[in-house]
Amino acid sequence: QVQLVESGGGLVQAGGSLRLSCAASGSIFSINAMGWYRQAPGKQRELLAIITSAGSTNYADSVKGRFTISRNNAENTVYLQMNSLKPEDTAVYYCSADKAGIRYWGQGTQVTVSS
Repeated sequence: QVQLVESGGGLVQAGGSLRLSCAASGSIFSINAMGWYRQAPGKQRELLAIITSAGSTNYADSVKGRFTISRNNAENTVYLQMNSLKPEDTAVYYCSADKAGIRYWGQGTQVTVSS
């Protein structure tokens, strides 16, 4: 089992920045990719960014150039730096971790961007 705890969400004005953190614990050995998703009310969960254990990254077009995913393997933590936030970025943000064919999820953290 892998436990994920997100933090860093909150209320920010449009154009502002936030950094989300996701701390992994439990059976963290051999976690492969970790990622960030978001889900807005009435919408499907959307993949934002993925980072592999080797540090390769991939981003959704909607956040490319504004969001940066990073990973600290020594601290078992993944981050999402979000810049130039827009009201449409308002959602619950979730961290994920893939291990042995299973995707684990955190509980989510709310991000609200005011116009």
